[in-house]
Amino acid sequence: MDFDWQIWIALAVALAVLEIFTATFFILWFAVGAAVIGVLALVAPGFTLATQIVGWVVLSSLIALVWLLFFRKRNPESRWSVDEVLGEVGLLTVAVAPFQKGRVRFQKPILGAEEWACVADEAISAGTRVRLLKVEGATVRVTVA
Repeated sequence: MDFDWQIWIALAVALAVLEIFTATFFILWFAVGAAVIGVLALVAPGFTLATQIVGWVVLSSLIALVWLLFFRKRNPESRWSVDEVLGEVGLLTVAVAPFQKGRVRFQKPILGAEEWACVADEAISAGTRVRLLKVEGATVRVTVA
């Protein structure tokens, strides 16, 4: 009896569970590919392991590519580069001072996150609208809008 299909289904479940912890929607497509190969291995058990692996890599890559093209087409306002986000206005949720970090929340995700740790050259109270000047790693530099 051939157990290849069960291994593929187990891999699909493991990858799907891993995706829950990463929330990137990238590992999910490899889980879908593994599930499809698992079903194909159950229905047509004549495929070699090498053929199954190549099929999984190709299928998963194609699914991920189609998803990326669809996502970018559906969300043209998505901002994924630093140059595109400079000048965005957000709301300061935690006050910021020259040597104390604050928090700023943007209406739309900036580089994948709605809320960022921020620094400023002046003291700014919470509730003030601020403009993004620079992205410095996981922190943004802001000024009063």
